[in-house]
Amino acid sequence: MASKKFADLGNIKAFLGHGTEFEGLLSFEGTVRLDGVFKGEIQSADCLIIGETAKVEAEINIGRLVVMGRLLGNVRASDKVEISSTGNIEGDIVTPIIMIEEGANLEGNIHMHSQQSATSKPQKETLIKTQSSQAEDSIN
Repeated sequence: MASKKFADLGNIKAFLGHGTEFEGLLSFEGTVRLDGVFKGEIQSADCLIIGETAKVEAEINIGRLVVMGRLLGNVRASDKVEISSTGNIEGDIVTPIIMIEEGANLEGNIHMHSQQSATSKPQKETLIKTQSSQAEDSIN
């Protein structure tokens, strides 16, 4: 079960439930939750929740991202990325704020920047490869 930290995400405007599949471009306002299979591109200035049963293969440009399931693809978040203990990401992340719970899996590069310079070149690069709760960190 996901942490209560992820419960305060606002009212969900759309939901792709477990057992459903969608391919294409997803563009939305408000909070959207994916628990099924999605392949394509996702764009929003708001919040996307990738639920525990979700399998997402996408390039994502978002305000806030919460990952509790599986994501294969790159993320550019203008606000924040949160990865729960059940979350698994394979791809690069660009965001000003990142929160990773113990047990999460992440393989890729993290580029952190200030919220004011969301479109500028990242100030810090962190390479993190984790398997369960073991991590190798190298900061350039």
